[in-house]
Amino acid sequence: MTVKKVRIIGVPVDLGQEQRGVDLGPGALRYAGLSSRLTDLGYEVEDMGNLQVPVRDVLDGEREVHYLPSIRKVCEAVYQAGRDAIDDGVLPIFMGGDHSLAIGSIGGVTHDEPAGVVWIDAHGDFNTPGTSPTGNIHGMAVAALLGDGFEELVQVGRHGAKLKAADIVMIGLRELDPQEKVRLRESGVAVYTMRDVDELGMGCVAREALGKLSHLSRIHVSLDLDGLDPIEVPGVGTTSPGGLTYREAQLLMEIIADSRQLCSLDLVEINPILDQRNRTAKIAVELAASVFGATII
Repeated sequence: MTVKKVRIIGVPVDLGQEQRGVDLGPGALRYAGLSSRLTDLGYEVEDMGNLQVPVRDVLDGEREVHYLPSIRKVCEAVYQAGRDAIDDGVLPIFMGGDHSLAIGSIGGVTHDEPAGVVWIDAHGDFNTPGTSPTGNIHGMAVAALLGDGFEELVQVGRHGAKLKAADIVMIGLRELDPQEKVRLRESGVAVYTMRDVDELGMGCVAREALGKLSHLSRIHVSLDLDGLDPIEVPGVGTTSPGGLTYREAQLLMEIIADSRQLCSLDLVEINPILDQRNRTAKIAVELAASVFGATII
């Protein structure tokens, strides 16, 4: 794609999970220099500020339903922001916040035209209310996008599923709940676990993943920073050892950039409270730069 305009959209939502602090992620990414890094690569960057997200401390009445009503409202706003960005001919970056925002971002950018999704995560986010051990909605995002789960989330933005199983590839998985594992095996979604990355190498995995999405002309990247190893990125709320190295993640971003199909990006689950000198946000900025075309030479 030839889009040279980028729109930054902050989504400080921390309602989809229990660990506090991911609502500070957009600020951490700004402080780490996301806008200036992209400007240096030749992009015109527009920062829209943060979407309005209710503070969970005043939502006691929603606690028992895992903040579902407010998450739905946030995702509706994210959906509209994504749709508007595509209509305006700009490439949106959604800065989280937890991964529940992807229900809105992916829905919005696919409103008029489908896109392939590269989902980078330690977790499958493929639970439903009936399979989730915790009830946390950030672990249900992919299921909702495929039309399964809470009706309020499935219907965000437009009726029904926003993706088909063939439209999504997951990379970096290593921690799945028992029933989620069964659901994912039966789904038809292409999955590259950390074992696959270890055995095949990231170059092979990345090219195979893009090949599986070759029926689509656009790519949305949904990057959960816990897809990387916590040694690399300590500032995430749901750490899982044995993840991607920085260089593996960067190679994946570089290969996606080579395709020239990037249409939108999620950067989620950064928790500055748990971080070391904003290290995780700085790595996220460098990975974003790579997927936007930064090269070594």
